[in-house]
Amino acid sequence: MLDTKKKLKACLKEEKVYYISRKSVYDRIVEWVTQDPCVRIWKYQKALRYTEYYSFQKGLKKILFYTLARRRKNKLGVKLGIEISEKSFQEGLIIFHTGNIVVNGYSRIGKNCKLHGDNCIGNNGISEATPRIGDRVDIGVGAKIIGDVEIADDIVVGAGAVVNRSFLKPGIVIAGIPAKEIHPAKTTIGRMEKL
Repeated sequence: MLDTKKKLKACLKEEKVYYISRKSVYDRIVEWVTQDPCVRIWKYQKALRYTEYYSFQKGLKKILFYTLARRRKNKLGVKLGIEISEKSFQEGLIIFHTGNIVVNGYSRIGKNCKLHGDNCIGNNGISEATPRIGDRVDIGVGAKIIGDVEIADDIVVGAGAVVNRSFLKPGIVIAGIPAKEIHPAKTTIGRMEKL
């Protein structure tokens, strides 16, 4: 919850490292000039976080700045194919690729989540219930998480998986259609720490 300027700055500092800060000054300039995907994703994510911050403000600040921040986020989202509502993700979100990322505004996703692209997190079309996803969950390319499901901490969701039931055992790998556990916890814990 980015309800203070201090929390916003800490979140932006943490997330910027994934996209910008690890590179030399020359590399950063080239990426900005050529509009590298990392730069475009970072612009979107920064707009997402400012939108969340301004949604907690009151009075004129909320009316004016929230509206402008949300408009910027939505315009960038249309260009990149990303549709994420503010307040869905906690700090540490990493988006590896653009295109076809849709997250229902009522979904709740924990800290340090990784999205690899072509992901859908939302309701199942039958009920309005949405997923609740724990911390440090790595969601592979093309993975979909739908319905009233809960995903525990430290889970890796394999590429192309369709998750339509809860997985409450932390630190496992799930994959398939429908998703099922394919590796026990001890095979993923070390991997998640390295990422």
